[in-house]
Amino acid sequence: MMAAPTPLDAHLTNLAAALAPFRRHETLLARWGEALARRLVDGGRLLVAGNGGSAAEAQHLTAELVGKLRDDRQPLSAIALHAETSAMTAIGNDYGYDEVFARQVRAHGRPGDVLLLLSTSGTSANLLAAARAGRDSGLTCWALTGPAPNPLAELCHDVLAVGSVDSQVVQELHLVTSHLLCEYVERALPVAPAAPVRTGVEVVLDGGAGQQVQA
Repeated sequence: MMAAPTPLDAHLTNLAAALAPFRRHETLLARWGEALARRLVDGGRLLVAGNGGSAAEAQHLTAELVGKLRDDRQPLSAIALHAETSAMTAIGNDYGYDEVFARQVRAHGRPGDVLLLLSTSGTSANLLAAARAGRDSGLTCWALTGPAPNPLAELCHDVLAVGSVDSQVVQELHLVTSHLLCEYVERALPVAPAAPVRTGVEVVLDGGAGQQVQA
């Protein structure tokens, strides 16, 4: 009698099963990266949201864009809506939890911005409300979900759906997606010289009216 698979074996088996089909998303990721780079360089912004583990994945993505993935470059505008804790709790208290992202989308989103929503199930009511608000406000709406079809995928203009019934595997491939999306964004950015790095100590004399001395 064969031994039951260990948790590690079972998890890696599920992950391996989802990896091969994930390769078909390469064209989509490249297209998203080029579109996002163009919009961010033109002054647009990326709004991102998710719940629970998907919130952590979304915030990881915004950190890479505002900071950097690899080489130094200009900062790019990306906002994780769930990280606005005071706004979220105020909206949830006054309007209900289903509105915590939608109201922020209506406040911050401008036509041409991109709204990216992450959900393993594709059924979270607050993300569905955010997608509707994004479309009504003229944003381009993208989704990262688990298996499609699902309600969030149907509401968004474009979706990358991970075909696994294991929500942990879905979240892990959403992280892979975030890294690859940043990679494609950075490849698509126009080449620009990095800002010079200032060295030494600057001393300002006479309340700013005097001479500046560079050490």
